[in-house]
Amino acid sequence: MTVDVTVEETSTIVNVCEMLVSMTATITAPRGDAAPMCCPPAHGVSLTAAEAEDLATALKAVADATRLRLVSLLSSAADGEACVCDLTAAVGLSQPTVSHHMKVLVDAGIATREKRGVWAYYRLVPDRLAALGRALTPPA
Repeated sequence: MTVDVTVEETSTIVNVCEMLVSMTATITAPRGDAAPMCCPPAHGVSLTAAEAEDLATALKAVADATRLRLVSLLSSAADGEACVCDLTAAVGLSQPTVSHHMKVLVDAGIATREKRGVWAYYRLVPDRLAALGRALTPPA
């Protein structure tokens, strides 16, 4: 898509809706003139670049079906935690594969890991899950 925007004086108004329709546009508006808008401007709080990057990392972590199942298993665990040995049987994968998936979840801040002897125990981070839910919930 090519967009040429010409600035006259100090004011440029770009109607994004028109650009989407034509895919190539040259829009020029002298200062003081208001271009007609096809939709109201967006208002509200938006994510910063750092917040968006953090959210994308977490969403990528749970975008895998196996990892989503692992989160579900951890959330339904009786004492709020599960040993990797219990998770392997539940998802039908080898221990190294489950450990890899759990490492992705830990790195994304969705789960924590505690080593006990030779086994690793995992638990979800409720605040992180709540933050994901808030980020995906439209304002009331």
